[in-house]
Parts: sequence; C-alpha cells; structure tokens
Amino acid sequence: MSDFSSGVVVDDDLDFSAVANRTAGREAVGSRAAAWGGKGLTVAIGVSAAVMVAGIVLWFLQLSGGMVQTGMRNLNSWGLYITSFMFFVGLSAGGLIISSVPKAFGIQGFGGISKVAVMSSIACTVAAIGMVVVDLGQPTRLWELFAYSNLGSPLMWDIVVLGTYLILSCVYLWAQVQADAGKVSHTALRVISVIALVCAVLVHSVTAWIFGLQQGREMWHTALLAPWFVSSALVCGTALVMVVAMALRKTGYLKLDQAYMVKLAKLLGAFVMVDLYFFGCDLLTEAFPAGSGLEVVTMLTTGPLAPYFWVEIIGCAVCAVICFTPALRTNALLTVGALLAIVGIFCKRVQLLVGGFQVASLDLPGALTSMHHTGWDAGLTSIYGSMVYWPTPLEFGVTLGVVALGVLVFLLGIKFLPLRPTDGE
Repeated sequence: MSDFSSGVVVDDDLDFSAVANRTAGREAVGSRAAAWGGKGLTVAIGVSAAVMVAGIVLWFLQLSGGMVQTGMRNLNSWGLYITSFMFFVGLSAGGLIISSVPKAFGIQGFGGISKVAVMSSIACTVAAIGMVVVDLGQPTRLWELFAYSNLGSPLMWDIVVLGTYLILSCVYLWAQVQADAGKVSHTALRVISVIALVCAVLVHSVTAWIFGLQQGREMWHTALLAPWFVSSALVCGTALVMVVAMALRKTGYLKLDQAYMVKLAKLLGAFVMVDLYFFGCDLLTEAFPAGSGLEVVTMLTTGPLAPYFWVEIIGCAVCAVICFTPALRTNALLTVGALLAIVGIFCKRVQLLVGGFQVASLDLPGALTSMHHTGWDAGLTSIYGSMVYWPTPLEFGVTLGVVALGVLVFLLGIKFLPLRPTDGE
C-alpha cells in the first residue's frame, strides 16, 4: 500500500509478518517461563520430596506413640513446632510486604522479583500451616478447631487469618500473572496489593497477640510484641527475598541488575536497625527499674538463652554493617549478611518462646512428674537452671520434613509457573 501523503510505500504483508514474529517471540518467552529448569532443579525437587516423605513417616511415628515422644511437657507446652511456625509466618509476611508495597503505593519496585517474592511467601505460609498441623497431636483436631471453635480466642483468630492469608497470596500471584498478560488492570492489581499488604501486617499482629495477651508470662506480656513481630518479619522476609534472588540470578532464572540488590540491601539494613531498636526498648523496659523483669534480661544476656541472644545481636549487627557499607556490598557478603539476619530472627523466636517458659509463673507449682518435665526428678533448681526445653530427634526430623514441603512448593512454582519478570517490570 502506498502512503501518498508521506511518499513512503508500506508493505502490509511485511508489517503483519513483523507483528507475528514479535508475538511468537513473546509466546516462546512465556513458554520458557512456564517450564524452566534442567537436571539440577529436577534433582532438587526430588530431594525435597524425599525429605518431605521421610518427615511424614516420622510424623506418623509421632502420631502412633503420642506427643510424649517430643520434648514438650506441661511446663513447656510449645516447642520447636510453634517456634518454626512463628518463624515461617515472618518469612511469608515479609516476602509479601516487599512485593505489595511498590504496587500499592505506585513506587519503583525491585527489578521484577515481585512474583518470586510472592511465591516464596506462599511456600513459607504452607510450611507455617504444616507446623501447626504437626503440633496439634492428631489430624482430627483440625476438624475440632472449626467444629468447636472459640472465636474469642486469639488462637482461632490466627487460624482464620492464616488461611485467609494463604488464599489471598495465591490470588495475588494469579493477579500478577494475569496483569502481565493484560487480563487484569493496574488499578485492580493495586487494590489487591493494598489488601495483601494489610493482611500481611495483620497475620503477624494476630500471631503476636497470641503471646502478648498471656498475662502470666513475663517474657510475652507486652504491647510492643505486635510491632516487634512485624519488624522481624520485614527483616527475615527481605533477607529471604535477597537470598532467593541471588540464587536465581546465579542460575540464570533472573536477570537482575546489581542496583536492585543494593536497594534491597539498604532496605534490609534499615529494617535490622529498627528491629534492634525495638529489642533494646523492650529490654530497657524490662530491666528498669530493677524488678521481676530484670530476671528476663539476665536470662537473655548471661543465662541459658545467652547463646541465642548474642547470635541474634552480633549477626544482625554484622548484617547492618554489610548493608550500609558500599565496599562490602559484594554478592557473597550480601548473601552472608542476609543469612545472618535470617538466623538471628530464628534465634529471636527461640528466645521468645522458650523464654516464656523459662521464668516460672508459680513459685511452688506442685509435685513434678515425667508429664511435667523431662528432667522432673532433678527438681526445680535443675530445671530452671538450664534450658527448660530442647527438641528430641523426632521433632527435628518432623520439622525438617515440613521445611522440605515448603521448599518443594517453591521449587515447583519456579519450574512450572511464569514467575520470571516481563519486559515491563
């Protein structure tokens, strides 16, 4: 066809051919994004599945022999399972917040890692729910939770919010994929992002209230616990996204500019400083003036939980130094700093949960039996002189199986879902 106004001849067939080629190219990219990974990813999926199956076998062993096979007793009714539950909720909430904030407020993101961050959030939420299931003792109690639920209990609030959170995370991921295909408007995606952000903050706040509303536990009863939980979630969630992004960039799954990693590192450093500030405020409030709270501070700094306390403080401090020092922002050191932050937050969860049982709520609790504590025959002095709880090998095995379930969910998402960033991200 001739364009007489410009004097240029345009070949319609050539124009349509170019459009068709571009469309075919996009479809090819989408196909590669929907099924990615070679032998290494397949092996990782197989190993995760095998560890998960081993964990299920150990869980059935726990079901057959009862919860007495664990290190939990009446004096310390929660242990590694609930500690890991808190930890994975934090990982999931942090990942979803990192993904939803840029879209919710219309600011620049982190180089197209949004869908990967949401996938990590989904995987961590699945692991968190798995920890609750294995802690219940019997699968039938899942039904009892809903059939005889007490909606006035923070425990039930957490179950409802956690289930809603998982569904919303899946919807949010679906909306992002559909938005890339032009099937969901940016306005709708922004609305979903705001809802996801609110739910991410809420799920961690409700988890904190489970502990914070326990007036009989010196370590737990504080109004600061909810913002403290959220700040910890931002630390470990951001750190997890950094580690995952580094690994996927190394394998070629993501093409991420180093500037985005530096941006994440600065954000992680800020979150770490805020979290340490909250921790310092809590310790100061406990210790001053000298009273019963001083026992908590002593327990953390020089007592049975001191190793966890100092690993958290030193690890997070090192992470902040790495994040804020330009010369140290190499890929290797950023990965080390992020892992130190994750380990530090896990140690923080251990301090919180075990610390709540470490300080006796009653001076004379009555006669001790093997149902009260595994070291009941040594007396109260021996029990509270060391850590009141340590997991059994069975608990470690079951926990590892649940962790493998979360890893499996994430790897399957990487392999089969279109999580790689598009040109517009």
